[in-house]
Amino acid sequence: MISFFSDLRYKEVIDVRSGFRLGYVCDAEYDQTEGRILSLITPGRAKWFGLLGREDDYVLPWDCIARIGQDIILIDPKQELPRRKRPQKRFFE
Repeated sequence: MISFFSDLRYKEVIDVRSGFRLGYVCDAEYDQTEGRILSLITPGRAKWFGLLGREDDYVLPWDCIARIGQDIILIDPKQELPRRKRPQKRFFE
C-alpha cells in the first residue's frame, strides 16, 4: 500500500470536465478497517506566489477518479469538490 501511494504522489490531478489542473497528490485519507483509500488530497492554489499561504486543499473522493495513468490522474466529479481547511499562518507572532 505504501508503494502504491508513493506512486500516486508523483501524478498530477486534472478535472476532465473543466480541464482544471488541481496539482499533485499530497495526502490521502485511508480506512484501516477496510484497507482502502477513501480520498486523495491536493493542495489549494498558492496566494500571491505562496507568500500569503494557500487556499483550502481539495479533497477528491475515490469514486470521482475516472482513470489513473502513467503521469496523471483524471477525475470526473459529479458535484463540487469538497475542500479541507488549511491552518492559517501569520507573518508576525
